[in-house]
Amino acid sequence: MIWTIIGILILVWLLGLIFEIASGFIHILLVIALIVFIFNLITGRNRGV
Repeated sequence: MIWTIIGILILVWLLGLIFEIASGFIHILLVIALIVFIFNLITGRNRGV
């Protein structure tokens, strides 16, 4: 599930860069997703495939 969220955020972020809409909000969401991703890597949890 986390991979789906990360993929969607990256897609929306790229669209925001291309069309220059909501760029600040998308950057914040992308940073939050990156922090969650790194936290999952450090803790070693693998809940989804």
